[in-house]
Amino acid sequence: MKVFYTKVALNTYLDTHKKNKQIGFIPTMGALHEGHVSLLKKCNEENDISVVSIFVNPTQFDNPADLLKYPKTFQDDTKILESAQCDVLFAPDVKEIYAENITATSFDFDGLEQEMEGRFRTGHFDGVGTVVKRLFEIVAPNKAYFGEKDFQQLQIVRKMAEKNHLPVAVVGCSTFREDDGLAMSSRNKRLTDDERNAASIIYKILKKTAEKIQTHSIDDIKKWVSNEFKKHSFFELEYFVIAEEETLENATILSPKKQYRAFIAVYANTIRLIDNISLTY
Repeated sequence: MKVFYTKVALNTYLDTHKKNKQIGFIPTMGALHEGHVSLLKKCNEENDISVVSIFVNPTQFDNPADLLKYPKTFQDDTKILESAQCDVLFAPDVKEIYAENITATSFDFDGLEQEMEGRFRTGHFDGVGTVVKRLFEIVAPNKAYFGEKDFQQLQIVRKMAEKNHLPVAVVGCSTFREDDGLAMSSRNKRLTDDERNAASIIYKILKKTAEKIQTHSIDDIKKWVSNEFKKHSFFELEYFVIAEEETLENATILSPKKQYRAFIAVYANTIRLIDNISLTY
């Protein structure tokens, strides 16, 4: 695995391959886990060269404390990537990406940014759009891979690439889960043992939602979810939403012509966990 820290060094290497090889790209913030490895596996299957970036992006953190707490495990991450047969690691510092201007560009995502996460994390998606756009421009991949755990982010990246005419196919990959169903996340490492053991309730509720949608109204399901979390002292429900996949707009009734997902965000003490599940009916 080749490791590059600057845009010039990375581009010098990639430019020799771009004419006759397909490049796949996975942007990450490090603290890698098996979910990232699953993205890399798919990337390796579909491309000639796999590029992974590790960059903790300051402009997508609405809470500065979260940025400071974000785990930095570069040496371990490097070993994981080498074992998973990553070809290229791009690990720039903040100055390499932002120069002297560490600010986010303001984007119009056609309203995608106003829903769910956007209501609770001010400016978050402008930060995501800014860094992903810059990384796409630097790496110039044919395909880029994102997990569906952050489905709203996936849709926003797709919209950003579309509106900026970036020639990259944004590929969504199924959420990689622990044996008990908890969606893999770097934040899981910060849970206490008791919180971690109880956290399987999140996926259980989502799966039950997928069953209930066949026979219950959305309002009834929302009330049931709220009551379920009141029974679990470890967790505080921030939101539960059933939304249309393409627009992410909150649904009140289901249309047979559209695809929907259930989205959830909960707090375990100060640790925020999100998940979602596709709904068929």
